[in-house]
Amino acid sequence: MTAGRERSTKRGADAGEEGSAGPAYNEGVSNDPNTAPDPVPHRADLGKDPSRVSGMFDEVAPHYDRTNTVLSLGNDQLWRIATTRAVAPRLGQRILDLAAGTGASSVSFARSGAEVVAADFSPGMIAEGKRRHAGIPNLTFVEADATNLPFDDAEFDTVTISFGLRNVVEPKKALAEMLRVTKPGGRLVICEFSHPPAPLFAGLYRFYNNRVLPVVAKAVSSNAPAYDYLNESIQHWPAQSKLSAWIREAGWTDVAHRDLSFGIVALHRATAPSAATSTAASTASSTTPNPAHGATQGTAPSTKAPEAESTPTER
Repeated sequence: MTAGRERSTKRGADAGEEGSAGPAYNEGVSNDPNTAPDPVPHRADLGKDPSRVSGMFDEVAPHYDRTNTVLSLGNDQLWRIATTRAVAPRLGQRILDLAAGTGASSVSFARSGAEVVAADFSPGMIAEGKRRHAGIPNLTFVEADATNLPFDDAEFDTVTISFGLRNVVEPKKALAEMLRVTKPGGRLVICEFSHPPAPLFAGLYRFYNNRVLPVVAKAVSSNAPAYDYLNESIQHWPAQSKLSAWIREAGWTDVAHRDLSFGIVALHRATAPSAATSTAASTASSTTPNPAHGATQGTAPSTKAPEAESTPTER
């Protein structure tokens, strides 16, 4: 299944050691190219050290898409179609595709004529994407950090990220950055692994991830340990409702989601507040009663109990 890509660019203190983006060798063994053993494959963990994650995806880049198709039993292509429909790209739009990897989703957006920026933290993924899709004039590849995007405020009509938010060391910060670079009224589309709500199917899914996926990954991937990390990251990733809450907390509005493949994946959507909405919110904030001084003049304090917040689920 798609391992996801985007992550922070902050380098750890041991960036030149095993966790670095360059080749890592067994400790205590000479790194002389004539005597050194084969490089040890990078394997990220739940600490999501940026250099480990980056190095891991650099290594799997050449066969990444093929491996994903095999491990997802072909569902990755269905998820890409659903994401493209949700993004609804069209001529004249500017779209940011984060965690773009080799650009498989970016290409589908660019076919509409939209101007697409494919951004990823992995230099290996970016290089592979450029090699494959160099002839598409409205598709640009950029190395970028999801928590510190190198773009201006309100630059994009739509920001999307597929199977990458899970790998960001500070996902809430990334959601805020996505909002910053999105135009008022623009849209967010997130496709990410989630948790099947039906207990029986959830059990079957866990069995596949724990027992079947590792065996298949060893047969088809150049870095099987990377897919051990995939399984761990999915298990520890929040469920649909919690991710929706994070999106709302970052400032997005009209937050909703729908399950794909019985909840293995969830497709989240949201809207950047329009200028009018932002002005109204600012006005409401300025007239909020100060507890120390009572209600603002002309505003009576409400005694109505606050309504419970809910997350719409698209069907």
